[in-house]
Amino acid sequence: MTSKERVIAVLNQEMPDKVPWGEWAIDFDTVGRIIGRDTYYRAKAKSQIALWEGRRDEVVQSWKEDGIEFFRKMECFDIINISAMASSVAPPKDYSYETPKKIDDNTWEFKDGSVVKYSDITADITKVYDPKVGTKSYTPADFDKEPEPAGIDDSCFEVVDAFIEEFAADRFLMGPSGSEVGMHIIDGSFDEGGGGFEHGLMLYIDNPDTVKAAIRYEVAKSRILDRQFIRKGQDAVGWGQDFSSTQGPFISPAMFREFVLPGIKARVENIHEAHGIPVMKHACGNNKLLLDMFIEAGYDAYQSIQKSAGMDVMDIKNNYGESILPWGGIPVENLESGSTDDVKNDVVHAMETYKPGGRYIFGSTHSIAVGTIYDNFMTMLDQFEKHRTY
Repeated sequence: MTSKERVIAVLNQEMPDKVPWGEWAIDFDTVGRIIGRDTYYRAKAKSQIALWEGRRDEVVQSWKEDGIEFFRKMECFDIINISAMASSVAPPKDYSYETPKKIDDNTWEFKDGSVVKYSDITADITKVYDPKVGTKSYTPADFDKEPEPAGIDDSCFEVVDAFIEEFAADRFLMGPSGSEVGMHIIDGSFDEGGGGFEHGLMLYIDNPDTVKAAIRYEVAKSRILDRQFIRKGQDAVGWGQDFSSTQGPFISPAMFREFVLPGIKARVENIHEAHGIPVMKHACGNNKLLLDMFIEAGYDAYQSIQKSAGMDVMDIKNNYGESILPWGGIPVENLESGSTDDVKNDVVHAMETYKPGGRYIFGSTHSIAVGTIYDNFMTMLDQFEKHRTY
């Protein structure tokens, strides 16, 4: 079987020749170690700073060349996610970024007063202050309109299309789409400038009719965007929004059902019916109280089944495996701070426990995240290859 055939088999509840392996993302430090040089591929902060400095073509060329070289070297990866941040959809070729004012080594401020900060833990840049959040009041009438077709410059898909050309024949490619929607609308994103997760959550209580209207509008807009974002040759879409912390959902299951589930169902149905491809869902945290709704939503696979949040691959496989494909099993915490013996034991456990009977995709409980110990990654690869064959 090719990698593509292997993944399609498990999605179709058929037995593959080997357990397929996929990751939501592989960050720049592991990629650089494998290809033998520094890279912008999945280098989130480094890429962002370079874009601020006007080096768009340099960044995009690295995403393209280095990513392709990495996955050619890593033939063990059956799934390639070409929808992951800082390695996928690029800014348009002639886009001009505002260069923010540097406040200190880790903090920048834009002209509108918004502030972003670098995180040593994730090697990412995150907005930490937006003065516009909560400054405008919305009503359902603001979203009582038909979305207009968006003219997305085709240069935005330079990397995605290069990966499709290179790998479509033999790898399973998980690619971009219009917005996932989900809980997206409540994170303040329909406040001008975005941001404000807590403010967005409060809108569910303070302004519920407007939240529902905004979600309906976003679903319609995303359906239009799908036509351009879903590229010919990709095998699935990948959605990566979290709904829960390690303690449980951000909102009650009842509110999730009332507000969030209708939008998710509509989006999944459109992907299935209009484009004929599966939806692969990445969701960290403790999602136990939402799993029935994951099934109702129609997700085809569930990735990032976080053991440290109380989630278990085998529980998902036993109780939901006929409806949703479990994907994960190797704790990211051990990849980042455990020993090689810890990782070896994790892989052996996954192969002994989750592999039997098929219907399983191997991978980490999140991603090959920045800070992953190289020897741990190589142990994971070595042990997987020894045990993956059925």
